[in-house]
Amino acid sequence: MDRYLDKSDGQFENPLVWPLFEVLQETNQEWKVHTLSSHLIEKGLLTQLDESPDKDLFKRNFLIMNALYQLQTELYPEQWLQVEAMNIQLFSVAETEGSIQAIDTVHPLREYYLEWTNYQVEEDEVKRLLNEFWSNYRRYLGGSRAVASMDRIQALKLFGLSESATAKDIRKQWRKLAMKHHPDRASGDADKFRVMCEAWNVLR
Repeated sequence: MDRYLDKSDGQFENPLVWPLFEVLQETNQEWKVHTLSSHLIEKGLLTQLDESPDKDLFKRNFLIMNALYQLQTELYPEQWLQVEAMNIQLFSVAETEGSIQAIDTVHPLREYYLEWTNYQVEEDEVKRLLNEFWSNYRRYLGGSRAVASMDRIQALKLFGLSESATAKDIRKQWRKLAMKHHPDRASGDADKFRVMCEAWNVLR
């Protein structure tokens, strides 16, 4: 199985989804793409992506917008994530009461940022980059040491899956468990989230 790409739906797993969720959930304020970018850089989760300033800006913006649209799908309908370049904010269901919010799956910007071919680099480079981001995020969480002693069977058991689980099954369960145990969720548990991250690192 390709460690970085779920061939079942052609999407890369963008590791920026989780730190962005943490920022949006904890701050309860309006963000812009460039302020989110600066925040991730300060945390050491985002680094320079290209020697050309223009290309570096494009790549950072693309990765952030891609992660935001993925997160929007994961949270809906329990929470509403407004995704506009200059107006990014997470709302609870109660906060959007009285207005109808729905994901526009054919919105041109959404389609553009969820299509990885628009990132304008080779697939191997995207894989390398996202793997680097994932390693940074695991270090940020305080993980990476436990993974050395966890094998695939143990990881599948933690996910509640059998050895016959497909890549699609694994990714679906990872998203479900990550959303359940993320420390910024009501049912969250930081230790369980770290363990699930390590299990995902073995299985991805």
